[in-house]
Amino acid sequence: MVDTRCAPRFRVAMPARIECRRDKIPCMIRNISTSGAALQLQESTDRIPVAFALIILDSALKLPCRVVWRAPFRIGVMFA
Repeated sequence: MVDTRCAPRFRVAMPARIECRRDKIPCMIRNISTSGAALQLQESTDRIPVAFALIILDSALKLPCRVVWRAPFRIGVMFA
């Protein structure tokens, strides 16, 4: 399988939070790169909008994101 990502991803287990409208949804960053990340949720990804802010809790970093793929409890995002 050929990896077509524009930046290498690194496996991590970082707590984070998805913020959209008034919702604050906890998640875990499972891998990350300079261009995006894979997020694991405890609930279905159905209520996650296409665009949102990702808050990395350890560093209080706020990153604007856009969803590029979805699975039942995981999403892949590109940093905007």
